[in-house]
Order: sequence, then structure tokens, then C-alpha cells
Amino acid sequence: MKEEKIIVPINGYIMLVVVLALIFGIAYFTITTVQPEYLLFLPLVILMLIGFIMVQPNNSRVLLLFGKYIGTVKKNGFYWVNPFYTKKKISLRASNFDSERLKVNDKLGNPVMISTILVWRVYNTYKAAFDVDNFENFVRVQTDAAVRKLASMYPYDNFADEGHQEDITLRSSVNEVSEALEKEIEERLKIAGIEVLEARIGYLAYAQEIANAMLKRQQATAIVAARHKIVEGAVSMVEMALEELGKKEIVDLDEERKAAMVSNLMVILCGDKDAAPVLNTGTLNQ
Repeated sequence: MKEEKIIVPINGYIMLVVVLALIFGIAYFTITTVQPEYLLFLPLVILMLIGFIMVQPNNSRVLLLFGKYIGTVKKNGFYWVNPFYTKKKISLRASNFDSERLKVNDKLGNPVMISTILVWRVYNTYKAAFDVDNFENFVRVQTDAAVRKLASMYPYDNFADEGHQEDITLRSSVNEVSEALEKEIEERLKIAGIEVLEARIGYLAYAQEIANAMLKRQQATAIVAARHKIVEGAVSMVEMALEELGKKEIVDLDEERKAAMVSNLMVILCGDKDAAPVLNTGTLNQ
């Protein structure tokens, strides 16, 4: 496959002086000699004017001569090239691409809405101009394909209750997912001579049809986790209370009274509402 060829054309200011000299010469000899034959050189001057090009910073011009690739001008400046060259402008600047929100299935089969933000630029003008039909559209299509593949490789989130424990998820593993996405897109865009500068997830959410159910599930998971922590703390407090009562010999409790005390403390410590104490004015047995 043919590679990119960098060329530096003739300085445009030198050729501009030549063209101006030709124009003044034609005018001078036409007027002084009163011979209109010198005007026949005007089409040559006009043809030479077509050869001037200006290359701005971080831009390039791909030059073709009747379908044959001549080279690429990347150095900014004012130049003159063969007037018969076809000049195709390709920007070398970094470009942003924010993809549309796509509905895809994650690794567990849950429908999610996902989009990506891509920063890219052209590094090989020959591949961008001739190896693909339209490199900008190629970027859009291949990015969408890469996002679909990435979403199917990882679950949206971990669900311990179903036994799906993944080290990398779309929601929590931002750096790992972005790195995998960047690598996948770069492999796809290499054929078009495009360099991926950055790729990351721009939007991520469950699809509308399951969003409410998943929200309730996440809330339930959070409540269960909180309850687990409360019960764990309550057991420690009850254990400490029984240990301190026995150590300081404040009261002698048999197994039945210990069970009642544990039950009451667990209800108080784990309850959603504040406990309403009941005063016992009798003995412990009443």
C-alpha cells in the first residue's frame, strides 16, 4: 500500500514576482509596440495564478495530477504548484465527536443507553484521502460500532445477589472502560490514518423501560447493606452490654432474662422508629 509523501513546493512569493513581471511586461510591450499579439500570453498568466496555494497551521493539501498522487504539503506557508494539480484540503487539527445515544445490551443482557466522546485527528493524509471513502463518516460509524461492542463486554453494575461479580463495570470502572474503548476505536480507525487522542463514555444510563425497576433494585440493595451494617453494630453493642454487666456484677441474669434483654436491645437498636419505654414499677419478675 502506498504511503504518505511529504513535499515542499516552490516558494509562492518568488512565483508571485514572476507573475507580476509577466503582467507588466505584457502590458508594456503591448502599449509600446502597439502589437496585440502579446495579449496571447495572458491565458498563461491566468493559468499560473491558479497554481498558488496557502497552507495554514495544522492543515494540509493533498496534491493529485490526473488521478496520480504527487504528495502532501503539511508545512504552513504560501506556495506555488503545478496549476494542473488537484488540491484536496485535509485538516490536521484535533476534532471532537460526540456520538448519539445508542441503546445496547450490556454483558448481562440489560438494555442501556450509552454515548461516547471522541477526540481524534488525521496523522496520515494518504490513508484518510484514499483508503476510505469519507474519513469523517468513517469515524462516526466505527465509533458507534466500537461502543456497541464495548457495552456487550461489561455489565452496567455488579449484582451480588445474582452471583454476577465483575471486576470491571461500565458504571464504576471509568478508567478501565475508557482505556478499552480507546484501544478498540484506535484499531478500527488505523486504516483511515486517524489517531485517537482520547475516548471516554459521555452518557450512561439504563434504558427507559427498565430504569424504574433498576432504580428500585439499587435502592433495595442500599437498604439491605445499611440494615446489615446496623445489625452488625447492634450485635456488637449487645455483646458489650452483657459483658460489662457480667464483669461489674451489676445484676445477675439467667439465660431467660438474657434472651429477653437481647431481644429488647435488638428491637431498640434495629428499629426504624424511636422506642417508647415502659416503666416497670414492680420487680424483675413482674
